[in-house]
Amino acid sequence: MQPLDALRRALGEAEAIVIGAGAGLSTSAGFTYSGARFRENFADFEKKYGFHDMYAGGFYPYPSPEEFWAYWSRYIALNRYNDPPKPVYERLFSLVKDRDYFVITTNVDHCFQKAGFAKERLFYTQGDYGLFQCSVPCHAETYDNEEAVRRMVQEQKNMRIPPALIPRCPKCGAPMAMNLRSDDTFVEDAGWHEAYGRYRNFLAGHKKSRVLYLELGVGGNTPAIIKYPFWRLTAENKNATYACINWGEAYAPEEIKSRAVLIDADIGEILETL
Repeated sequence: MQPLDALRRALGEAEAIVIGAGAGLSTSAGFTYSGARFRENFADFEKKYGFHDMYAGGFYPYPSPEEFWAYWSRYIALNRYNDPPKPVYERLFSLVKDRDYFVITTNVDHCFQKAGFAKERLFYTQGDYGLFQCSVPCHAETYDNEEAVRRMVQEQKNMRIPPALIPRCPKCGAPMAMNLRSDDTFVEDAGWHEAYGRYRNFLAGHKKSRVLYLELGVGGNTPAIIKYPFWRLTAENKNATYACINWGEAYAPEEIKSRAVLIDADIGEILETL
């Protein structure tokens, strides 16, 4: 059986679908961080600081918080509050919207909810561009940032925001930071723990079911979050199927290859075909 036919059959027969999504899914949807999209939005930063993609810009040691937030507000507005250019997430949702599904993702761009996925069926493990947290952190809460970000974008001049717009913690006055997991200061707030609990309960409730573990665009940077658990869960459940769609990185260990569907292709094209 051809891989695409095998995936179509696995989708049809599954009693539950667990989607594990990485950066490759958003890349397929058009959220690219270099090339024309970068230059259209950050040509001034590229000229002044010499970096050539958005990731590099995120790690640049800006000389002032005004410049730091000028960059990051633009970055967040573009990659969190704008819709991706291609309807890849919408096509994925159309495949599972009437099914028993759950999503775990390392992506922080909120594309799942914007496409219609139910919030209670999502676990964002690595944070959300749309949330601020205390940089210390002095407490374990997060704060919606859309209004603040849009104002920073609107009022910045010469790659600087007004000093009055620099976000600060409402409790201790320290600078705010993005709620992104990059070190041990990452805040796992109440919503994070509730989502984690729902994810664990979903897995436990389908330990012996016909489960399709559908891995989309997960690379090798953090395999312990999605990839390795999906392999282990498939190995432990003889009724489970593991499917991986990933351009250049579709593989599975020998122990589960007989129940694995591996597709080395663009995710958006495969979803469109399905």
